Amino acid sequence: MQTIPFDKPVIGFSAYSGSGKTTLLEKLIPILSARKFRVAVIKHAHHSFDIDHPEKDSYKIRKAGAQQILISSQKRWAMIHEHADEGSELSLPEALQHISPESIDFVIVEGFKYAPIAKIEIYRPALDKPLISAADKYVIAVATDEPSKVQSNLPLLDLNDTEMIADYIEQFLIKSKV
Repeated sequence: MQTIPFDKPVIGFSAYSGSGKTTLLEKLIPILSARKFRVAVIKHAHHSFDIDHPEKDSYKIRKAGAQQILISSQKRWAMIHEHADEGSELSLPEALQHISPESIDFVIVEGFKYAPIAKIEIYRPALDKPLISAADKYVIAVATDEPSKVQSNLPLLDLNDTEMIADYIEQFLIKSKV
């Protein structure tokens, strides 16, 4: 099902804004990590964002005009890259090129709603939006807080049962040969 070339499995979480993608991942990633999976996450942001702060040297250097700044310490490193064009952004394949496949088992993608990758849709009927899976053949399951209100032939996962969702992902990874 994965049509974007990458050395490790990629699974996305797709949903409308306010559905709880990040909240779910905050609960799901510790479970997957406890199961000894090394997880990378690519998060799509619709707006400008900053990861450094005005009082930090990295911020001052970036604001001075550096197009790229790499921050490195004993614990972690981060790259900040300024786009030359205000409207440009990385595609998912371009973002994946910045992931080190040798240090992970799989990638979770939050956002990139229309990317051609296997996805779990997070669906909350209370938001009164249509199912993304109705028009997206890459959605492999629907996680919802109200399964009785979801009409789908896809597997339904209980959005409030994070262990169940982790089990589903683990089965996906087994099928993907991780």
